[in-house]
Amino acid sequence: MKAHPQQITQVVLGDREPSIEEFVAVARYSAKVSFSETYKNRVKKSRGLVERFLDENRLVYGVTTGFGDNVRHVISPQNAKELQVNIVRSHAVAVGEPLKREQVRAIQLMILISLGKGFSGVRLELLELIAALLNNEVVPFAPGEGSVGYLAVEGHLALVLLGEGKARVNGGEWVDGATALEQVGLQPTDLQCKEGLAMLNGTMSVTAIAILALYNAMQTASLADVAAALSLEALKGTIRAFDPRYHSIKAHKEQAQTAKDIKAMLHDSQLIAENIDYRLQDAYSLRAIPQVHGASKRFIDHARENIENEIHSSGDNPIIYPLEDGDGIAISGANFDGSYIGMSADSLCVALANLAKISERRIDRMVNSHFSEMPAFLVRNPGLNSGYMILQYTAAGLYAEMKALSFPSSVDSFSTCANQEDLVSLAYNAAIKAYKVSEKLESVLAIELLVGCQALDFHDVHKASSVTKAVYDLVRSRVPVADNDRAFYSDMMSVTEQVRSGEVLATVLKNLK
Repeated sequence: MKAHPQQITQVVLGDREPSIEEFVAVARYSAKVSFSETYKNRVKKSRGLVERFLDENRLVYGVTTGFGDNVRHVISPQNAKELQVNIVRSHAVAVGEPLKREQVRAIQLMILISLGKGFSGVRLELLELIAALLNNEVVPFAPGEGSVGYLAVEGHLALVLLGEGKARVNGGEWVDGATALEQVGLQPTDLQCKEGLAMLNGTMSVTAIAILALYNAMQTASLADVAAALSLEALKGTIRAFDPRYHSIKAHKEQAQTAKDIKAMLHDSQLIAENIDYRLQDAYSLRAIPQVHGASKRFIDHARENIENEIHSSGDNPIIYPLEDGDGIAISGANFDGSYIGMSADSLCVALANLAKISERRIDRMVNSHFSEMPAFLVRNPGLNSGYMILQYTAAGLYAEMKALSFPSSVDSFSTCANQEDLVSLAYNAAIKAYKVSEKLESVLAIELLVGCQALDFHDVHKASSVTKAVYDLVRSRVPVADNDRAFYSDMMSVTEQVRSGEVLATVLKNLK
């Protein structure tokens, strides 16, 4: 089993590709970053080629030419440095609220991964400065809106390397970039040829944010099974719909595995054993758990394959390709296009919205006394008390937002840069949407866990399976039984934190046999 990101304290880039868990360890949990000798050597080799191109006055896009439609303008080697500073300053025009700390750190890390592959021609010193920002908790100010796939958001991050823009250190107040660097003993850098373009160009930001959404999706897909198992017990569900013979005739491995996992979590449940013949057939939202959850997992797995491939790629343009004779060539193309990430992030939205769809229906069945055979809204004195009535409203509202966010971004486009860039991926919007949807699903599943635990209190909770009883105990360690109305917001937030921190899944794994 892979380590939880919180357990990873150091990530070395260069000898192999980082795992999703290692990536999240740096972005979310402050693991330190360092470079292997392999990483350093290939960066230095690539940089040497760029300097050779400049000395020989070769025509290279973004090094000795302008950018975009300005490619027609040749730039003298004497102005190469100024060109790189100009692109950073002029492109830092994003708007809106700043990106979250983990999103900014994810982009910084993705810049290190992408530019460290040895095809970008940047100096090692520049990448070491970015790593130092990560390791010293310097978070640049980067507004999160106004990107068609790259450039604007990255521009704000790059400003801090020049001692410009804004940043905060260790969660403190926003200060100018130079002050932030000074607070941790760092000095601004002067950008050299190719470096401004390399930091702004490519799929770094879209991939970084998509990775965070993907990790959340992977966690919530497993959590959805846990919440469903708990709801099955509370609603006197039958396990017959999870019979492996039934699922063997459907050629979808994720469906069969989900049924197997649910049965494993409920294998010693007396509640399930007592109610196996209570109904011939349960409602759709209970008996279709393997089918719906399995389909979502398939989409998540496909997105993971594409996102991991992008991590392993260079999205720069142009690339600096080394030749066997020691020389190199600059090749221009469109590796900066984010279509793989955009379509994958859009599919993540659909997959996660479907998990919320079925979860909200299970929540409704538990609070609805017409179906649950429990008191209305799971409170012992309904009428005087509203109980968990409005928690279902909250889940429904979140699901409605998730549906709206699931409209695909990757099918849209605009023409930019005087029609030189007459197509854009809008992968950034897709990645941001996927991130938002993943967080909303965490809240929906937290509500299902909270409601499910309250529902179990109308049964003999000691007859629950060892897994669901352990989850029940975890929730009850933070949230007492609701005998009467109280402000339930803090209860929801407590369980949501248990979901996001990995406590719930860790508890399940500890008690699975």
